This record gives sequence, structure tokens and C-alpha cells, in this order.
Amino acid sequence: MILIVDMNSKKDSLGFSEFVLPIVSIVSPFQEPAVKHYLELDDRSTKDCDRIILSGNALKDDVSLRHPENFDWLMKCEKPVLGICAGMQMLGLAFGCRLKESLGIGMTQIRTVKANPLFSLAFRAYGLHNCTLEPCEVFDVLAESESGIEAVKHRQKQMYGVLFHPEVRNKEIIERFLMM
Repeated sequence: MILIVDMNSKKDSLGFSEFVLPIVSIVSPFQEPAVKHYLELDDRSTKDCDRIILSGNALKDDVSLRHPENFDWLMKCEKPVLGICAGMQMLGLAFGCRLKESLGIGMTQIRTVKANPLFSLAFRAYGLHNCTLEPCEVFDVLAESESGIEAVKHRQKQMYGVLFHPEVRNKEIIERFLMM
């Protein structure tokens, strides 16, 4: 089972249609996903899944980012995780990294700086974010843009984060994560 985590501040919010359902449509041909709101999760609720995808959320919806303690389960998690936008930001916060302002709206040129199984070379992606991760010892930087870090991987775990939205453009990144 693939677990998709709704990172929107309210369950069944308008952001669900924009940020979660496109991921569901990409994942469904591979495996029937389960969707849970982030407030419904703990380290026990992730035991039955094979992989976890943390969705993005709206620019002004930073509620989950103000409560990283809701994601303490990530520290114990041994499953592959893909964090998208707010999901990447939360991965960083859960492991003690810091965020820095970095407004990005629209198409962004991304350059790969470290080989990885999700993407390579340079490509264009859709961004919609207020901040990115500052460099930290826990994550390797996989990709950058002019405005900062665009993708990371945890140094010991199969946890990836992308700041851009592959569910909008570059859906093959999500597909590659599912097939790793």
C-alpha cells in the first residue's frame, strides 16, 4: 500500500483537490493508495504501507510547518518517503534542519547536482512555495535552482524531498519513486 499524507491544515479542505488528488491519480495505476490527514498519523499508522508520499499544500497554509512534533514518527520510519513541497520542508524540520525564505511561483529551471534515482540533468518544474531548506548535515542536496535547494535525500534513509510539484509537471518522478 502507498500512503499519501494530506499536509493541508484541515482535513478535506479545498487544498485536498489541488495537492492530494493529483498524487492519487498518479499512484492509482501502480497500487491503490490510502490517504490520511497528517494529524491521523503516528509511527503505528505507517506500518502497513510500503511507501509514503507527503503532499504539498497552499502557500498560506503553514499550520503543519509550525508543528513539526506531529511528524516525530518520521524519525523512526524505515519506509521510503517522498516529501513534496511542504512535505520536503517537513522532512527537514523533523530532522532538525532549518527553513529559509525562498518564494517560488511558476516554472523553475532545476539542475541536478548529485546523481539519484528520481531525476537527472537539468529540467523545468512547477514551483509554489514560500521557503526551502537551508543546507544541513542530515540531507544531501540533489538539485538546486537560482533560489536555492530544490531536492534532497536523507543520508541514511530512503527519504527524498522535492520542493517543486511533480504532480503538476514531471509526474515520472513520482512514478520512479514508486518503482524504486
